[in-house]
Amino acid sequence: MSERSEPSASLAEMCAALIHARRTTLPKRLGEPGPDAAALDLILEAASAAPDHHSLTPWRFVIVPAQERERLADVFAASLLERDATATPDEVAKAREKAHRAPLLMLAIVRIGGDDPDIPAAERLLSTGCAIQNMLLMATALGYGSALTSGKALDASGLRGLFELESNEHAVCFVSIGTVVSGKPARPRPRSSTYVRTLPPKT
Repeated sequence: MSERSEPSASLAEMCAALIHARRTTLPKRLGEPGPDAAALDLILEAASAAPDHHSLTPWRFVIVPAQERERLADVFAASLLERDATATPDEVAKAREKAHRAPLLMLAIVRIGGDDPDIPAAERLLSTGCAIQNMLLMATALGYGSALTSGKALDASGLRGLFELESNEHAVCFVSIGTVVSGKPARPRPRSSTYVRTLPPKT
């Protein structure tokens, strides 16, 4: 027989406040200080609470420390030039600069297959998304801003090489976390009535 915990109004209110306090703050608006060792441990451990069918841990994260950002900048620049050989020096510089934003920068990676054939790609991606959201919520609770960024460079061979991705792994997005140095007004969020419906009775 299943057991249900007694509802806690205060806990529900805290959760709702935290969830709705999370905002995307672009990496260029995130500055020092970033999370210290204790805060970083809390953020990373939050990922482990994500739903994970068969306990595969189909996701991993690679932190890019400050002293290695220039290597990532090289990848961003090379990726741009591979896509557009006519890119101007200014455009290349802007691509490189993206590697140096936000105190904490890490790449989220998902493993698609290669171990348990019963767990499809969709479930693995969902688990990865939940792990990322848990980290963003913990970062919010600790007072930090955060953002997810993607882009065509995620598919570049140089990026795959830099992060040593296996053939069954895919780069999902970069996760940036830091102190909000300049914010923007929060965007309106949709009401649940715009994205939820009840399955009608069979006619």
